[in-house]
Order: sequence, then C-alpha cells, then structure tokens
Amino acid sequence: MNDLHKYLDKQLDNPKFRAEHEATRTEFAVAKALIEARTSLNMTQKELADRSGIRQSNISRIESGACSPTISTLQLLAKGMGKELSVRFR
Repeated sequence: MNDLHKYLDKQLDNPKFRAEHEATRTEFAVAKALIEARTSLNMTQKELADRSGIRQSNISRIESGACSPTISTLQLLAKGMGKELSVRFR
C-alpha cells in the first residue's frame, strides 16, 4: 500500500471526510473513465474537442472533477471517441 492509500484510509476514519468522499465518488469515476477512454486512444483534449464539439476547456473541467457533465455532453464525448455511452445502476 502506498503513502496516498495509507493517508486516504486514515482520512476515511473522519465522518465528515468520509461523507464528502462518498458524495463525490461518482463524479470522480466519470472523470476517470473519460480520461482513460481518451488516453487509450492517444487522443488529446483538443482532438476530442474538435471531434465532439465540446470545448477543450469544458473537457478539462470535467476531467479535473470541477464540473459534472450532462448525459448529452457525455454522449457527444463518447461519439467523438467512436464509443458508445453506457450508464448502469449497481
């Protein structure tokens, strides 16, 4: 286990930290999925912007977790990568 994981485990003992961590989990999962999909194609944010019609600055904000994209935005991003958006409930 690396230092970051040790630090996170310790912070999760704090109820306020845990609540915020849980509340933002989905947004960060979306950001991570977008980054992984884009980079697996060796595509830059600018290239994805050109292909999807979504501004590069908006892609950057989504990937940094600074904003939550709409489903229609995610569909445009998926199409720009030649992928299909899939949403599931667990």
